[in-house]
Amino acid sequence: MELMDYIKLFYRRGWIVALVAIIAAAAAFGVSKLQTPVYSASTRLSVQPARADWGLSSTIKDLLRNYVENIQTHKTAQQVIDRAQLDMSTADLLGKLFVSPDSSTFTIKIEARDTDPEVAYAIVDTVATVFTEQRDTWNQKQDKRDRIDVVALDSGYSLGYQLYKPKTKINTLAGGLFGLMVGVLVIFFLEWLTQANIRHAEDVERVLNVSVLGQIPPHTGSRPAETAADSQSKLIPRLRGTQSH
Repeated sequence: MELMDYIKLFYRRGWIVALVAIIAAAAAFGVSKLQTPVYSASTRLSVQPARADWGLSSTIKDLLRNYVENIQTHKTAQQVIDRAQLDMSTADLLGKLFVSPDSSTFTIKIEARDTDPEVAYAIVDTVATVFTEQRDTWNQKQDKRDRIDVVALDSGYSLGYQLYKPKTKINTLAGGLFGLMVGVLVIFFLEWLTQANIRHAEDVERVLNVSVLGQIPPHTGSRPAETAADSQSKLIPRLRGTQSH
């Protein structure tokens, strides 16, 4: 197909692409609205050595993973539940909690997700508080030069929370784009199904490789008018390069 063929195709069947895209976008919007919103709250803990020592800094990088494991224990989870007065088991709390270390910045990210934004906030804030208190207790038993302080970079209501899912706008846009692609495939499939049908003079020239001299118009007398299909079937072809006798 040449460029003009594609343009004609989209001119004839472009409404199909638009319709499929609208339906897909509306479906994605509807599904997003039916989902239960999940909110996310997060904070970061900064792990700071007592002195600028390369050996101590290297030790902190190794300890970060251990700190993450300590935060995600059932013992710590129970302390958080008791202090924040949360109505859930330790397994439920740990299922809502996501902790990850970053050795390049000596930080630990703590994130909680819940359908109630206040619960997500309470989990994060309380986990950060409980763990920093645990590290403070440990530091009291160490020499001041060997202490490793853990400080919450965000605390209090500055933490906040945000919608984690559903992302209605993103889902709707993605649905619309998906519908566009499906619509394009549909019109090409329909064109493939009907490519052998002869409806216009150009179709005769394309299929038979002949030139069309003229077309018999539909009868306008007392007899019933012929259908478009009947009139189109009376296209008069002439083989290219041949002479009429």
